[in-house]
Amino acid sequence: MSVDFNGIGPGQVNTHRTTADKSGSTQSTQPQAPEQAKTQAQGARGENVNLSSQAKNLKQLEQKLGDYPEMDDDRIEQIRAALADGSYKIDAEKLAQKMLEMDESIFG
Repeated sequence: MSVDFNGIGPGQVNTHRTTADKSGSTQSTQPQAPEQAKTQAQGARGENVNLSSQAKNLKQLEQKLGDYPEMDDDRIEQIRAALADGSYKIDAEKLAQKMLEMDESIFG
């Protein structure tokens, strides 16, 4: 049975295999670690990836942010307790200023 995806039939598909694909088919079919597969794919194709210093900095920042919890549970508990006992105070001017800054950052 032939399946036609988006108007592409069996005669329109490139079925030629590269030498990298052919050599990969003779190897065992055991699952590989992603890093091993990536290294083998790079070696077979001779491709390299070079990241800019900005991309490297972003990756480091992403790793550092991953170390922090998504929510500050202690701070949430402090606010809940303050709300419950009525001691939570809202600075209306600070809140208004933050709203204006957010509006400025979104709409310019």
